[in-house]
Amino acid sequence: MLDTALADERLALATYRFITDRFGPVRPFVNIARAEQRHIDALLNIYADYDIALPEDETSLDPALENADMLYLCKMGVEGEIENVRLYDEQLLPAVSAYPRIKSVLQNLRDASALRHKPAFERCVRRLTQPR
Repeated sequence: MLDTALADERLALATYRFITDRFGPVRPFVNIARAEQRHIDALLNIYADYDIALPEDETSLDPALENADMLYLCKMGVEGEIENVRLYDEQLLPAVSAYPRIKSVLQNLRDASALRHKPAFERCVRRLTQPR
């Protein structure tokens, strides 16, 4: 389950870095990229504390990112965070219930997606679709 969580966080970070490389330090991507790095760091601490070997980073970006506009990317962010919460709720958290420290870290990552990242992407969508 840790490998799945780490792969998910690595993909999010790589995606948001690609977007900020392409568009500059745009919000919310630049802020959430920093958060994703903190999430990865929290997971890496668990790997180290439990002496678990790190999986290879096999991150592969969605080719659709190459030509996507900002509205599409913000909508993709909303959907990605919805899926992220589902992953944590349905797979990751139930699998680590016997490990309170790991569960706490994963719960924090899940909550960041639900309570901070998803609303930030929703604001981005609203900002780009509201008439000026």
